[in-house]
Amino acid sequence: MADYDFQEIETRWQKRWAETGAFEVDQDPSRPKYYCLEMLPYPSGNIHVGHVRNYCITDVISRSKTMRGFNVMHPIGWDALGLPAENAAIQRGIHPEKWTRQNIASMKRQLQRLGFSYPWSREIATCDAEYYRWNQWFFLRMLEKGIAYRANSPVNWCPSCQTVLANEQAEGGICWRCKSDVEQRDMEQWFLRITAYQDQLLDDMAQLEHWPERVLVQQKNWVGKSAGAEVDFPVEGEDEPIRVFTTRVDTIYGATFMVLAPEHPMVDGLLAGTKDAAEKKERIGRLRAQDRRARLEGKVEKEGVFTGRYATNPYSGERIPVWVGNFVLMGYGTGAIMSVPAHDQRDLEFARKYAINVRVVIQPEGPELDGATLEEAYSGTGTVVHSGPFDGLPSEEAIPKMAAWAEEKGFGKATITYRLKDWLISRQRYWGTPIPVVYCEKDGTVPVPDDQLPIVLPPDAPFTGEGGNPLDKVPSFVDATCPRCGGKARRETDTMDTFVDSSWYFYRYLSPRKDDGPVDTGAVRYWFPIDLYVGGIEHAILHLVYSRFWTKVMRDLGLVDADEPVTRLFPQGMVHKDGEVMSKSKGNTIAPDDVVQRYGADTLRLYILFAGPPELPMEWSESGIEGPHRFILRVWRLVDRYAEVFAGQRPGEIPPELPAAARDLRRKVHQTIDKVTRDIDERIQLNTAVAALMELVNEIYHLEAEVGESPVLHEALETVILLLSPFTPHVCEEMWSRLGHDESLVRAPWPAFDADAAREDEIELAVQVNGKVRARISVEPEADEETVGAKAQEAVAEQVKGKQVVKVVVVPGRLVSVVVR
Repeated sequence: MADYDFQEIETRWQKRWAETGAFEVDQDPSRPKYYCLEMLPYPSGNIHVGHVRNYCITDVISRSKTMRGFNVMHPIGWDALGLPAENAAIQRGIHPEKWTRQNIASMKRQLQRLGFSYPWSREIATCDAEYYRWNQWFFLRMLEKGIAYRANSPVNWCPSCQTVLANEQAEGGICWRCKSDVEQRDMEQWFLRITAYQDQLLDDMAQLEHWPERVLVQQKNWVGKSAGAEVDFPVEGEDEPIRVFTTRVDTIYGATFMVLAPEHPMVDGLLAGTKDAAEKKERIGRLRAQDRRARLEGKVEKEGVFTGRYATNPYSGERIPVWVGNFVLMGYGTGAIMSVPAHDQRDLEFARKYAINVRVVIQPEGPELDGATLEEAYSGTGTVVHSGPFDGLPSEEAIPKMAAWAEEKGFGKATITYRLKDWLISRQRYWGTPIPVVYCEKDGTVPVPDDQLPIVLPPDAPFTGEGGNPLDKVPSFVDATCPRCGGKARRETDTMDTFVDSSWYFYRYLSPRKDDGPVDTGAVRYWFPIDLYVGGIEHAILHLVYSRFWTKVMRDLGLVDADEPVTRLFPQGMVHKDGEVMSKSKGNTIAPDDVVQRYGADTLRLYILFAGPPELPMEWSESGIEGPHRFILRVWRLVDRYAEVFAGQRPGEIPPELPAAARDLRRKVHQTIDKVTRDIDERIQLNTAVAALMELVNEIYHLEAEVGESPVLHEALETVILLLSPFTPHVCEEMWSRLGHDESLVRAPWPAFDADAAREDEIELAVQVNGKVRARISVEPEADEETVGAKAQEAVAEQVKGKQVVKVVVVPGRLVSVVVR
């Protein structure tokens, strides 16, 4: 037997693919296109096997689609700017570009060694000036349209990363990168007006029918559209009222107190001059310091501080106390709530703790609710009670009438609010896209003209780790000339959020060297939308929201036609080791290089794809990799046994009448073709596709002696190689060559499915009597329901003897259910 020298085989075929440009593609209107993409990697060092799973999924699909005649675009690039590279550079005393380029080279080598089918001529890196030039161009177009703007605003400041974060990056008050607590600061910053597209982001979800519901739910919640009413509660002794937003204005007569977030800007003013103000401030400070995520998720005990001040319910005229509570957060609504403890569980728990009155104002059908004894808040609808002129109205009728009354009286109005805030893109760090504006004493904020782009990052910025933005310390960068008046100007030193880079990169793959515009509109029309996009669920409200927004802006600029960039989204499961997600920070990563050295790239690929459903988490197992390796050796030995017999031949014509063993093998071959094709194409259940191939190989071993060196066996061997090739491309190329094929498998035709050959002579059905299996019958696949039902009743005649058959239900291909009484 020929040795399976995977190192030699794999490197030889990788060289051939590279030399022949096997994966390079161009537009071809004569073939259907397929754009298959994984989220571009961040070059943070070497890849580990947790990353490899993502790339394996798209590679199998890309290779199989190519073999089925599709013109497949499957590019790769590098999300190369951002804070981690800058921090790593500071720690190592090197420039972030040097660190990033080294990592790109290392990771590219790893990806190439794994045999992924990337058209490397389309490779991009977002740290290239020829790429981020177009980030700057987009910014200028958005500035012209009023989408980009500068404003003084409370922002999320990470003291560890020394930079501002977007709301989406400070969820729960925690920095998404370093997990430090985020502070609130007032700063002049650049924003993108994503809120101008908030309704489109919601409405266009109707086009995303092939996106997971859990992703759409997260995005809907993040946009957070709510219909309700804004109501102003006057505060005794203050000119400014407390404004709340409520979706249940029908409960407002039940508001017995108000609660402000510890971070609310009115808090300090309300405390001024009150008894024990200093002590209250100290206690509120402790509330403010609590973990925001824990506060948001209700994982800390509800605590409050009475301010000593009172507000007036504008509906009832009732005087109600104003509290500060840790369960209310700024950034959610107005940061202040009217508390209706009878009809909100959080409010009820708080009221019981601090002995605040509970008043029922919505009565459901059934026993009358009593606020004094209520143990669980009633949050449903019902009849309005104890609510002045609105008594007796159903909740649904009361809501619009009460909102209209507030507008008529001038203290509120019906409104729609959104949780989504404009995208803050300013970052006070070096390793990002420079924002293309200058500040002139005479002309103010002036955009840099297009012909001066790109504004390039200076290579001599200092990286000392002393804090602050390194760009501020480079006079040759900061000192600029105003393009409008020619006078002295100061260049903007903030750089753009790295999510800008990844919001449109998939368009740039189509024309990566184009120098007169960001995209080739003809190529975009041909290739878009992306047919399959694979990446982590953690990007649901960051990258996946921003990229949808960016596509809509590009549409409005006339660069693309579509509203949405992605047809089908597939979030892959994470790889775990020792019960935890594989991560460099946890020190539990496995380098693919080590596995490839011991077993080969094909074995690693097959193990990752076979280990479980690709959308679910996978637990890495050192012992588990042995099985896929043994399977490859089984296939290798099988093909080796017949290589000389079938070399240079094509499978001969298969006669219509076959011996039983040959017929059984051919049936299994075509059933496997059907299953593997469906598992890859429709369900993306790659583990079950591999399992089906293993079953086919077992069947070949079982029947080869009876079938002999026949066209049926030849067809079976070639089918195994063709179907297995997207999973283990190197060894399959070698086996294909050994069977006498000169052409590569890359564009070899996918096996054709023959439904007649796959049809069973007979199928076995379970027969149930009142839900319990009592017999099994064999029938022809084409047998009609009447025939099947009659045979089933005959099989269970003893069990139904003396009973009345109520009905017989035939579930085609599965079972027959006989119901008796």
